[in-house]
Amino acid sequence: MLTEIIKKIEELKIKLPIIRDYLDINRKTQKITELTQKSEGEGFWSDSQNAGKIMQEIEELKKEILEVEEIENKLKNLEELAEISESKKDQAEIEKELEEISEIISRLEFKTLFDQEYDRNDAIINIMSGAGGVDAQDWSEMLLRMYLKWAQINNFKAKLMDETRGQEAGIKSATLEISGSFAYGYLKSEAGVHRLVRLSPFNADNLRQTSFALVEIMPVISEMKEVLINPQDLRIDVYRSSGAGGQSVNTTDSAVRITHIPTGVVSACQNERSQLQNKEQAMKILKAKLHKKYLEEVEEEKRKLRGESLSAEWGSQIRSYVIHPYKMVKDHRTKHETAQAESVLEGNLNEFMESYLKYLKK
Repeated sequence: MLTEIIKKIEELKIKLPIIRDYLDINRKTQKITELTQKSEGEGFWSDSQNAGKIMQEIEELKKEILEVEEIENKLKNLEELAEISESKKDQAEIEKELEEISEIISRLEFKTLFDQEYDRNDAIINIMSGAGGVDAQDWSEMLLRMYLKWAQINNFKAKLMDETRGQEAGIKSATLEISGSFAYGYLKSEAGVHRLVRLSPFNADNLRQTSFALVEIMPVISEMKEVLINPQDLRIDVYRSSGAGGQSVNTTDSAVRITHIPTGVVSACQNERSQLQNKEQAMKILKAKLHKKYLEEVEEEKRKLRGESLSAEWGSQIRSYVIHPYKMVKDHRTKHETAQAESVLEGNLNEFMESYLKYLKK
């Protein structure tokens, strides 16, 4: 048993330098110093919102570094204990603690998959119903509920920013903001067309129906170096909100729609209490959409240079959810699948997200 314990400790110790390197602990230590100096500067708290974000980033960076350092110290102590332990009881306790450390290291190894620029950012989810009529609108609402459940399970904050209801059932579109560390890193796996196969509850014959919904995932960006927004290029319309919201949300022209005239990109928000708050949220969505458009144009230019062409057909789904005649959810990119369709629709998406991040790494 003692030999196995020492072997396990050595295996875990080998992983730590790799994790340190992937998590870039040295750079993060330097980043803490830079941000701390900035926080001590004159007028730092004049912009309380930005100051709060910087202080939150400092705390998150410190937490990541401390977690790695604590594991290193624990392994060192357990190694020393293993060398002098004689009773099976002591060895069993060491083994139990090693299992706990192994779980923490596995979680840190998973974090190494978040290596893109905006992975740490909050995210905006835009859901739009596609082919399938009322069934597609109902499917869009099911997806909205799925992401709200996922956020709740994983301790992310979720805020519904805009919603257009269907006439009979479901939603035509919805915009949701998910806030928390690595929200975009997790959710970027969800971007694309989602396909549902089930017995339709909306026709008299209860026939099998295939429905589609498009999910857009965008990082929340405070400043965009690539895209400059000229206020003169914006058309701002106000209108009466149609959804649930603040105390007087349905009786005043509090909803805001912003159109970026040069590109035709539109964003809207109607679920805040005031017109000013809706305008701020709509600008946040607009920035994310313009950044997404910029990245798509850059990628399209690269494809042209490489002589590639991609199909933009509505049926090119990233994931299928089959509820009838059998139960299965399958990601067509990673080939990850499960028969637990109901569990996935209840927000248990992490296996799909992890498999996608590993797929990107490869």
